[in-house]
Amino acid sequence: MHDDVNYGQVMLDRFEYQAGEDEDELVWDGQAWYGGDTHRLLVASEGEAVVSGGDGGELESFDVQYANRFSAFWDLKAGLGYQTTFGPGPDRDRASALVGLQGLAPYWFEVDANLRVSDDGDVAAELEGEYDWNLTQRLILQGRAETSYAFHEVSDFGVGEGVNGLTTGLRLRYEIWRELAPYVGVSWRKQFGDTADLAEAEGEDTEATAVVAGIRVWF
Repeated sequence: MHDDVNYGQVMLDRFEYQAGEDEDELVWDGQAWYGGDTHRLLVASEGEAVVSGGDGGELESFDVQYANRFSAFWDLKAGLGYQTTFGPGPDRDRASALVGLQGLAPYWFEVDANLRVSDDGDVAAELEGEYDWNLTQRLILQGRAETSYAFHEVSDFGVGEGVNGLTTGLRLRYEIWRELAPYVGVSWRKQFGDTADLAEAEGEDTEATAVVAGIRVWF
């Protein structure tokens, strides 16, 4: 371990077009970090923009975090985040503080878990997981799932109290180089409980399936 040597990486894990039944979206999910083996600065962003069949979109998160690698496979994170919606009607935004864990669980599951507290005192727990099946040296099938639990209702963002929903997907990528891999796949989203009730009140679907095509790149 040589923490006096700093280096970094930019990873755009998902940059994809999602073609759904009612609307199409452009979705992104990426992270950049800089630092040593133990102490790192992380910048992460995730969100989507509607490109046809609707208007607007959401910057789900833009987080700046400090990460401490306390073991060979795990980082403890803490930082500040920002979220906003855009499109028809008034824009809505909020800031947050967060703590979390990121790393490689047993059996090679990549896990990212956060506890987020907004500037209004709303609390939510977020969990994402990924797993790669190496079909060949270049062809990889990735399974992905994410969910969250809100301890308070935030109707401005369409979030009800309790488990908000589940998003899962399968993406088959081909690594032209390790750093560049186009992919295709399918994504499925289902909202639950109070969050589904809020969506139905706005005339929105609570379940959606989309075909996706995108690119994964890092350097």
